[in-house]
Amino acid sequence: MMDVTRDTLMAYLDGQLDGDARAAVDAWLADNPDAAIELAQMQRQNEAINALFGPVATEPVPPRLNAHRLALTQSRRRWQSVARTAMIVGVLGIGIATGWLLRPASDTPALYNRLIADAVSAHTVYVAENRHAVEVAGTETDHLASWLSNRLGTGLAMPDLATAGLSFLGGRLLPAPAIPGGRAAQLMYEDSAGERVTLYITPRSGIDGPNLELVRLGGDNALYWAGATITCTIVGPQSAETLQALADSVFAQLTPSSPPGVGYRPI
Repeated sequence: MMDVTRDTLMAYLDGQLDGDARAAVDAWLADNPDAAIELAQMQRQNEAINALFGPVATEPVPPRLNAHRLALTQSRRRWQSVARTAMIVGVLGIGIATGWLLRPASDTPALYNRLIADAVSAHTVYVAENRHAVEVAGTETDHLASWLSNRLGTGLAMPDLATAGLSFLGGRLLPAPAIPGGRAAQLMYEDSAGERVTLYITPRSGIDGPNLELVRLGGDNALYWAGATITCTIVGPQSAETLQALADSVFAQLTPSSPPGVGYRPI
């Protein structure tokens, strides 16, 4: 029987195995469900990071970085610049390899994966802000709810998470060019320790995929769910279990006519 190692599994995910070897791994995975779940997790995480960083790989190299031009115009500084660039690329490569364990497997990630990636990106940008963390403060809840509902074309409540120890800071409107309507809402909450959680909400129209998805991305967890009319991705540094507990309250308040979500699928 074929000896299935970590390297074998990575080659399997990268599509580098021939037919017989791939069939052998398929048979091995059928007997090792925990390993199969782990591979599915790595695949889904990779699709999310590909949605975040994939477009960068297709950008042309700026003229100022052309090797011939550098050779003509720089001497010592050129080598220092190359060294710094190599170091940065190396650090990024190690980080991506450690976090994701495989290169992107799809050039066209599913739309819901793009929403998760956009939610994490927006979270990272705005939770670091102080004065401009939100566009409309939480003290203007009624105005914020009306404004975002009109822009997204669907009724949108402002969930109250005080019982979970989270105060409502407010929200903002964000562009979402990948989806019909091109708009998303971000709501931000903060606990007593200053840790922040964001909700990234879009209309459901035109978005396929699972109803529930849990993705671990670096220091943050992202819990995505889709109801009949909207999608919501909860992002924060809290544990997956904490975000899942928050999701029940958020789901009930955003879609009060629907039953609470069950069966969260960690990916």
